[in-house]
Amino acid sequence: MTNIKNSKRVTFSALFSIFLIVVMNFFSSNAVAEPTSTDAAKGVVVVEASGLMDPVMVRMMTETLEEVDPSKTIALVFQVNISGSVVENEKIFELGEAIISSPVPISFWVGPSGARAKGPVAELALISGDVGITPGSKIGKIGQSNFSSRFKDLGLDEKTLNYEEAVEKGIARSSPVLLEHLVGLEGFEVVSDVESREIKPLTQTRFKEMNPSDQFFHSVGSPAITYLLFLAGMGLLVFELYTAGVGIAGVLGALCLLLGFYGLAVLPSNLWGIALLIFSMLSFAVDVQTGVPRFWSVVATTSLILGSLLLFDGLSLSWLTLLFGILLTVICMSAGMPAMIRTRFATPTIGREWIVGELGMAIEEINPNGTVEVKGAIWKAQTNRATPIKANDKIRVAAVDGFWLDVEPLEGAARDYRERKGSKA
Repeated sequence: MTNIKNSKRVTFSALFSIFLIVVMNFFSSNAVAEPTSTDAAKGVVVVEASGLMDPVMVRMMTETLEEVDPSKTIALVFQVNISGSVVENEKIFELGEAIISSPVPISFWVGPSGARAKGPVAELALISGDVGITPGSKIGKIGQSNFSSRFKDLGLDEKTLNYEEAVEKGIARSSPVLLEHLVGLEGFEVVSDVESREIKPLTQTRFKEMNPSDQFFHSVGSPAITYLLFLAGMGLLVFELYTAGVGIAGVLGALCLLLGFYGLAVLPSNLWGIALLIFSMLSFAVDVQTGVPRFWSVVATTSLILGSLLLFDGLSLSWLTLLFGILLTVICMSAGMPAMIRTRFATPTIGREWIVGELGMAIEEINPNGTVEVKGAIWKAQTNRATPIKANDKIRVAAVDGFWLDVEPLEGAARDYRERKGSKA
């Protein structure tokens, strides 16, 4: 009986020991798995940077470097397509120092296909120590080096390397797509799907871009947008000069002009180019008043072309942007705007003979020009100098002369000198 009890105790003790071992293994496995889950939570941050390197972009890149969390980030990747820089070398140097001292690895991907990394951004990419490039893309033309003369030895100061040359010289690694570039980062994990034969990333990729306000001013600071906004603002203000009061055209024109001046302040602009564009608009305004393109329209067009070509120093507008801006401005200022002004201040002349003989009232004194009201409509009017008409006097329409009505008072109208001359003949 005692043996049976002892055997039961042994069996119970053995089962309890096994239970303890299982429980301990369970918690110990969880304790070991916890750091693994933390590693799995780490990801890659991809920041897109395109256009010109201006103060907005430099600030965004600097803030990204300052805010990156090493405990959550394996690497920070800048996806660049930048054709030049309009910021001071001091700002570039500070950004380069932030890249060098970053607590997480920094990488640059020149993509997608056809992208450019020219100017200081090429040097920033090279000092990061890891550059990927896509077929059809180029890198180089650093200009004045801020960090090392070795890039000049590679011929990158005034030369750009294409995809094949950059890979062959070991300046960049082949990265046709972003995922392939990320795979080359230390700690980035992927898994192969046998069924679909695709590589799927296990490491989380987080994408970051400029906030809406920064993106707006970054776009405004591009040469093409600045140029078009500047022309549109001046054109709308010229139109507003020939309208009564301050309307939508004036408000939009002022806004466009302010944004255009912001872009000109950010970009390397030429004062002669700005002066020529302003002079062209003033010249157009002279002929807008006459309603017919004449001498000043030719002067304005010439000034517009020269000003457009000289507007920026070291930056060139695309021929499509130049053609669009010049043609649209000439058409609007020479034809469209005079027609709009005539439509606003006058009524069509076709079929207006019916108004001859109609009665109306002078809105203001007509001596010899003024305005009258006939059939509920406002008209420009003129009368014989010998018979001026006072405001609120009754009038009769005697004839139609272009956009003007020839009117006379109901009583005491003097005979027109042309009629007197004709009767003598």
